[in-house]
Amino acid sequence: MHNSNTDSKVVLITGAGKRVGATIARHCHRQGMRVAIHYRRSATEAEALAQELNQQQHDTAITLQAELQNTAAYPDLVKKVIEQWGKLDVLINNASSFYPTLFGEITEKSWDDLLGSNLKAPLFLSQAALPHLKKQKGCIINLVDIQAQRPLRKYPVYCVAKAGLVMLTKCLAKELGPSVRVNGVAPGIALWPDDETEFNPTLREKIVGRTALKRAGTPDDIADAVTFLIQHANYITGQIIAIDGGLSLDY
Repeated sequence: MHNSNTDSKVVLITGAGKRVGATIARHCHRQGMRVAIHYRRSATEAEALAQELNQQQHDTAITLQAELQNTAAYPDLVKKVIEQWGKLDVLINNASSFYPTLFGEITEKSWDDLLGSNLKAPLFLSQAALPHLKKQKGCIINLVDIQAQRPLRKYPVYCVAKAGLVMLTKCLAKELGPSVRVNGVAPGIALWPDDETEFNPTLREKIVGRTALKRAGTPDDIADAVTFLIQHANYITGQIIAIDGGLSLDY
């Protein structure tokens, strides 16, 4: 059962129209939180998700469109959440670009895009949300990647961006304590990219075979860790939790 409006947490999730972000939104909602679903291009999916959640409980979901490459849009993004519900308890930096960048052919455009979505946006959005998070003694959760610590062939720029996000998570935890907790979750395989060319079935099977639990993770596995960090981790900050079925043990 949802809590009354005054004590249910308000969560802003970037890139929450589909895939892992949408699953995180559903899990948070199921635990009585109100969710602001940010999207860039997935308007149809985001609207459908908000409608689904609002049908379960009135006024518990909104959608917000913003281009995260444009940092000037951040204050407005936060303001809309505050206008709707009067507070912000949790920021989940989930939006992310992911694609190969072959060394020797890396363009400044792909550098700006990958560093922008995976590192710059979490920093500046956290900064925009900070006064409200402080007021609530809230928390920030960054979606990292186990490849932040271990290079993935053909993805140097993405790995560098996620490695930066790991350090940003730790820096912010130090800067923002005691009022705001900051943690990261690092998925291994939670959802394969839509593009099958890089991760073909044979390669997928091989990667799954290297996990200790012998299965791919699911978006639910990630979302469970996120809601744990929000609800049950009052003394945890500055940590990166690997949700990888033990894949990183094999490196």
